[in-house]
Amino acid sequence: MGTLATELGEHADRVAGRPRVYVDANVAAGLVGFMRLRLGWDVLFVIEHDDLRRASDLAHYRLARQLSRTLVTLDRDYLDDRRFPPAEGAGVLVMAAPGDTGFRQLLTRADRHLFRSGPPGHLDPLPLERQKLHVHPDWDGTRAAPASRPVR
Repeated sequence: MGTLATELGEHADRVAGRPRVYVDANVAAGLVGFMRLRLGWDVLFVIEHDDLRRASDLAHYRLARQLSRTLVTLDRDYLDDRRFPPAEGAGVLVMAAPGDTGFRQLLTRADRHLFRSGPPGHLDPLPLERQKLHVHPDWDGTRAAPASRPVR
């Protein structure tokens, strides 16, 4: 058995054409199921990996980059550019919504406006590379104003 990166690298060829995301521990398992089953995303969910469950936020940020996956989280700490420099990331999608229905709507919008925003059949594997985006129920689907900013 190789490292997590080498094991997933072999798997990556089989899931080409699907958004690849890295979901941290604060996202509910039901939303991970929605990403996989309804949206067809290739999801690495840290709760499913004993060696990742208790990793630091910085370790998750770096591993998402190493594995070329967009980090999906509810944790606003990732918006702190001093701790998590955008230039060193594969992209961060920070979500905020009131309840599962709101999160499902945001994820569906993210799928349409970030990962599949081009012509039919087009997929952007890292739509937020070197960027952060804070999405909420009023988000209109644009990437024009990423939420990267220092958190005090």
